[in-house]
Amino acid sequence: MRILVWHVHGSWMTAFVHGPHDYLVPVTPDRGPDGRGRALTYAWPDNAREVTPDRLRDEDVDVVVLQRPQDADLARRWLGRDVPAVYVEHNTPPDVRTRHPMAESGVPIVHVTHFNRLFWDNGRAATTVIEHGIPDPGHRYTGELPRAAAVINEPVRRTRVAGTDLLSLFAPVDLFGIGTDDLENGQGDLPHDRMLTELARRRVYVHPYRWTSLGLSLLEAMTMGMPVVTVASTEAVEAVPPDAGALSTDPARLARAARALLDDPELARQTGKAARAAALERYGLARFLADWDRLLKEVAR
Repeated sequence: MRILVWHVHGSWMTAFVHGPHDYLVPVTPDRGPDGRGRALTYAWPDNAREVTPDRLRDEDVDVVVLQRPQDADLARRWLGRDVPAVYVEHNTPPDVRTRHPMAESGVPIVHVTHFNRLFWDNGRAATTVIEHGIPDPGHRYTGELPRAAAVINEPVRRTRVAGTDLLSLFAPVDLFGIGTDDLENGQGDLPHDRMLTELARRRVYVHPYRWTSLGLSLLEAMTMGMPVVTVASTEAVEAVPPDAGALSTDPARLARAARALLDDPELARQTGKAARAAALERYGLARFLADWDRLLKEVAR
């Protein structure tokens, strides 16, 4: 199939374009939000190709994958016709009373977590859940550095939502992501593969988010064999089994768990091994792509 899909979330998109289809990725001269084109910091296969808006009318598109409310108008304008579509909801709602913007559109909504589907007011829209899939980066964990690691984009702006204020519980902790360059122990926004390698050198991964759908960096850390210490919020309670690390709403308990892993390399290694097994079983790339293939064929039909 030929699929029109915007580059909105780099990690999710990296998994999605590893399927067997032809992925048309809008690109504009400024590479702004409506046309970021191919990723510059992720490895994408050649079947994800950039297309300028003025060339989309010449493409025989089978399905449009929407990820923002404005994508529907863009698709209609750029394609010049209506094409079957699905809407991927990556985010949690502001609160449980929030009506989904596609609730009455007639477009099916695909949630990336069961938590998302439960907490959004989806109205009359048909909904399904296709959980994340992670391209296996391999068992990279060394844990050679007795430090914690976290990935938070814009940690200053998103302080309480992302749990930036909790990081001092896990010191010493190295922070990766957009907007971390000028922070103490900030490592910056590294190219994705390099970031994964650097994460795996730290002994434990901490996930302090209070409100997020399910951070893909958490799943990537688990897949690399890292033990994880996680705030028990949103979908994390489904993703992290007890033997993969610690999961709690008690900051003191989380701090103790992180310290135990930092002080015991063998415990950390065994815990990370369990985390990797759990992540591969539930969030493997093959299952993700198979789920999407079934849905895309149904929508296109």
